[in-house]
Amino acid sequence: MAEQQVQIDQLMTSSGVAFGTSGVRGLVVEMTDQVCWLYVSAFIQYLKSSQQLQVGGKVAVAGDLRFSSPRIMAAAMRAVRDHGCEPINCGHVPTPAVALYGFSHGLPSMMVTGSHIPDDRNGIKFNTPTGEILKADELAIREQSVSLPDGQFDSLGKFVQPYIVPEAIAAAHDDYIKRFTDFLPAGCLSGKTVGLYEHSSVSRDCLKVLLEALGASVISLGRSEQFISVDTEAIRPEDVLLAQQWAGEHDLDCIISTDGDGDRPLVSDENGNWLRGDVAGVLCAEYMQADRVVTPVSSNSAVEKSGYFESVERTQIGSPYVIEAMTALLSSDQTVVGYEANGGFLQASDIMRDGEVMRSLPTRDAAIVPLAILLLADKKAMTISALLMTLPARYTASDRLKAFPTTLSQSILATMQTDNYLDNIAAIQQRFPDLGMPIDINTVDGVRMTFENEDIVHLRPSGNAPELRCYTESASTERAETLNQNCIALMKTWH
Repeated sequence: MAEQQVQIDQLMTSSGVAFGTSGVRGLVVEMTDQVCWLYVSAFIQYLKSSQQLQVGGKVAVAGDLRFSSPRIMAAAMRAVRDHGCEPINCGHVPTPAVALYGFSHGLPSMMVTGSHIPDDRNGIKFNTPTGEILKADELAIREQSVSLPDGQFDSLGKFVQPYIVPEAIAAAHDDYIKRFTDFLPAGCLSGKTVGLYEHSSVSRDCLKVLLEALGASVISLGRSEQFISVDTEAIRPEDVLLAQQWAGEHDLDCIISTDGDGDRPLVSDENGNWLRGDVAGVLCAEYMQADRVVTPVSSNSAVEKSGYFESVERTQIGSPYVIEAMTALLSSDQTVVGYEANGGFLQASDIMRDGEVMRSLPTRDAAIVPLAILLLADKKAMTISALLMTLPARYTASDRLKAFPTTLSQSILATMQTDNYLDNIAAIQQRFPDLGMPIDINTVDGVRMTFENEDIVHLRPSGNAPELRCYTESASTERAETLNQNCIALMKTWH
């Protein structure tokens, strides 16, 4: 049969489906069977060329609960089969569950998910047998040229012949539960009452199994058969109100939820107030008795000010950068962990506790965060709200200015990123005349400015949209939010 050669770099432009922070994403209507097949084919070709997969090798595939995920999972599994390998259908499980299954068995894996973005979009996350694809892996996948067999797809990019997927296995789900039940003491959550905000998260059923296996009493809340976009960094106002309502109706120790694919947690205190992800990350790292912590530059500075950790390293925003930095810090006698501002927790080191070992999982996980916070609060005989008060008083806010040209963002930030530090200070004072003297300028990802009063303003162009993002931090919630609003208003004058 005649074959057409498709360059993946060109496909990114022509299809509208492209690599982002984690895997490829796009509109569902653009993620046709053909486009998904091509991306997965490029991933398989890369694994073979780098000797991470042999002909006949197995590849694990899972997906979230979006309406489009089963079709895309089928396209991914067919691509695996068409390239002489065996797809393993792990079913609908959290992203960290399929990643754990792959890492544990030395297999590549894929997760079909759009995470927290709306249901009209979806994506595919890729893992090698040892970890998430990093930027070098992504570049190698983008450089692939894939042969497209003639007659396999119709004019709309749909398979001509349907593909029957293999029966789903339970092992990825069961191994994920076992990861926690084997490590944590039996009955460690006995006496705890947890509200589980299920919505449309793929984690909802396994989280209930896990919490009950550890002894908690679980109250299921807000289950939905329609997909709901829950973003742990931009919590919907209705979810704020729902959590407070549920806390008032039930005597809860906390409410737990995740985003759509279960790699970013939502945790509330006993009053239904959601914790910021970067604050939850500090508490989780404390419970894990971490020595070294890696987190993006946008995370709350309470992690340094707490004094709990031997070192804190700041990276660019995105899990690949956190993973690279964690890997560089690994040693035999220190515990290295990481977290992102969205709350996703990454474990680079094996952790030993009371003779049990929790193996490393260097990808975002949601389940460990609420478990660690509940157990840390219990250890200190505190409520979660009281536990929060043990941290330095640092509060954050964030917003973005839409329709802000990327070239303009870059030119503005360039004036604060010169080789001359005094010139940078002068440019900052010109842009922010009411904030005083900057005492620290971090340019790891955008420009993060710390002022004499310890207020922080961080400006960063969006990586996939014409937007300028603004993160602020201060000593009170009100001040952080007011500072953010003032900065956004000021930024509007920069056009």
